[in-house]
Amino acid sequence: MKKSLSNQELKGTADWLPEEFLIRKYIFDTWRKVCLRYGFEEYLTPLFESADIYRAKSGEDIGGKELLVFKDLGDRELAVRPEMTPSVVRMASKIYRTSSKPLKFFSIANFFRNEKPQRGRNREFWQLNCDIFGSDNIKADIEIIKLALDIMLEFDPPQNSFVLKLNSRKLLEAIFKLMRIDEKNKTEFFRILDKYDKLSEVDFSRRLSVIGVSDLDIEKIVGFIKEPNSYRDLIEGTPDLQKAYLEIETVINNLSELGYAELVEFSPSVIRGFDYYDGLVFEVFDKNPENNRAMFGGGRYNGLAEIFGENNFPAVGFAPGDETLRLFLESWDIARYAQKNTPEIYYLPLLNQALGFKTDQLAKKLRLQGKNILAGLEEQKIGKALEFADKKGIAKVVIMGEDEVAQGKYKIKDMKTGTEEFFEF
Repeated sequence: MKKSLSNQELKGTADWLPEEFLIRKYIFDTWRKVCLRYGFEEYLTPLFESADIYRAKSGEDIGGKELLVFKDLGDRELAVRPEMTPSVVRMASKIYRTSSKPLKFFSIANFFRNEKPQRGRNREFWQLNCDIFGSDNIKADIEIIKLALDIMLEFDPPQNSFVLKLNSRKLLEAIFKLMRIDEKNKTEFFRILDKYDKLSEVDFSRRLSVIGVSDLDIEKIVGFIKEPNSYRDLIEGTPDLQKAYLEIETVINNLSELGYAELVEFSPSVIRGFDYYDGLVFEVFDKNPENNRAMFGGGRYNGLAEIFGENNFPAVGFAPGDETLRLFLESWDIARYAQKNTPEIYYLPLLNQALGFKTDQLAKKLRLQGKNILAGLEEQKIGKALEFADKKGIAKVVIMGEDEVAQGKYKIKDMKTGTEEFFEF
């Protein structure tokens, strides 16, 4: 007996049936609408790249064990994209010298990471990627943060449902220098800081101690994370620390003046796991206690173009994913708003087989008028046709039987109000 293949999707992937696709489309359409409102241009890159571009700067996890690698016919080692940033920088580096700056790009694409699936993290996922290239001005950082906030606000979430936490890799570098830790432990130091919200204070302190941070310095780090303003003397007495802190304050003050005050806060524990970040970084968090998690983040990365043999150029961006945003919409009961964007469907049943050609003619005419027509393929009685439309949530039914044809007319029945209106055929 021939073995049957499974009809289930692969682990870490998901089928989107029409009801689910409607929610994802709502997310994608909202992303696209706000990006276009900001004057960003849409692009797309290939699904796979040379594996080396991810190994160079994507970090130990994404650029290593999570890569899905294969070889092509030329024995070149390729990888399915796990993120967009290296790809868009590669693309931008080809045109950067001859392009007017800044470049403002966005894309909506799917990605794959060979990781263990968990809530909010599938192996295959979709992301919006927004980037500005060619401006080192802090206004570019502010612009990208405003875009991130306005995308969230476009979903019309409840007040106090999310927050953007802001930090700086420059500030973290300055703190690292103050701690007098061995340079070889730098990456691990940042990894531990990144886990601050997920660890107990005892475990956090123990991990720092293991890499050589003194008890006194651990106390300072914990205190600074909890209440940075109480360390004004330390900040003002350390030029690099003061410069980075003032940059953060400038951004927060600017955003506050624009009406985003309640949505932004300084958080020294925000790191971002990618190795290419080198300036301001941020993460957006869901504040629902049942889904309290980071949804997405971004920041400044000016040093990535060099891996393509080009001079580095200024870059800042962010990338929200569909899975975490889907959970946010669900946790605040916003997913139902997707129904509002459902295109209006007109159901045109085939009420009489002998009128099939007339029915096809009417369907063509209505589609040319811009209406979405779901045409019946098998003969139905009018009662069954209306029952079908009701179950499918169809707004209007186009009725054309023998009586209507004899009058040279058809009628449209509104399924909500029950009203009927005649039109000339």
